[in-house]
Amino acid sequence: MARNKEMSRRDLLKAGMFSGGALSLSGLLTFMQFRQADAQDNGPLKAAMSSAGLAGTWNAQGQEAALAWAKLFGVEVTWFDGQFDAEKQRSAVDQMATQTWDFAAIQPNTIGTLVDPVTAMIEAGTPFIDMDTLIAPFEQMKQIGVLNFCAPDNSFMSQSVVTKLVQKMGGKGTIAHIGGQPGHTGAQARQQGMLNVLKDFPDVQLVDDQPGNWDLATAAALTESFLNRFPDLNAIFADNDDMALSARQVVENAGMQDQVLIGGVDAMPPAIQAVASGKLVGTARNSANRIHGWAVVIGAYAATVGLEQARKDVPFFI
Repeated sequence: MARNKEMSRRDLLKAGMFSGGALSLSGLLTFMQFRQADAQDNGPLKAAMSSAGLAGTWNAQGQEAALAWAKLFGVEVTWFDGQFDAEKQRSAVDQMATQTWDFAAIQPNTIGTLVDPVTAMIEAGTPFIDMDTLIAPFEQMKQIGVLNFCAPDNSFMSQSVVTKLVQKMGGKGTIAHIGGQPGHTGAQARQQGMLNVLKDFPDVQLVDDQPGNWDLATAAALTESFLNRFPDLNAIFADNDDMALSARQVVENAGMQDQVLIGGVDAMPPAIQAVASGKLVGTARNSANRIHGWAVVIGAYAATVGLEQARKDVPFFI
């Protein structure tokens, strides 16, 4: 529910934070100043946020970004950790849905599992932002009233990294894939991006494709299995940098670092350093800061000007 006075609302709209679906820097600064003053006078907005699992460095960076943006915009965030477990996240979001929030934003573990509690929050008038991966099929999200979906191009990112791997392989050889969570639509798109590249390289064989569930120990165990079963393996593509670096350590321990090439996704600082030193062939940036920060800005905007106005101003997909 919008909390501002009517005159302030009109002034905000005149500031034009959104113009033609694009974000105006001057409007953003005006809105930030308004939110800080409103929070001082009336207390902060109350927001609920959840990520797939804070054990992941990308997710932890996203939380850090969200909290930083929340401080700038007069928002108090309560975090519900999904723990990389769809059932645990569902339980957490069920709890979230029993409370009153000025807005909510979630990165789901698995498509479909959170539809009921999210729908309940939306029907209660809570602006809802979906982060990074689909909570439901795209058109269904529109139907249930999701305000915004902010995500990267997962297929493009994986295609970029796998293309570099295959080029480094000389266009032939064997590759294995360590995926994310099977129900995570971002992981699904990263898998498809990899397959899109491999279709153009008939001399590259995908010898195994297993979910690593974003878990370092699982990624390490899968890598050991790959090396034992495919001693001539040339490359491993992992759906995120954490798993790629875990795989790299196993490869180094086996003394096969000159044979097995590795790539990941997210461009987290340790992975960037690994690319610079030659330990990883490549990574691609999925900006946790953009996605989580944007969720806070959109949520605060909707809570301030009203959900109906926010739907007119904010693009559904960014």
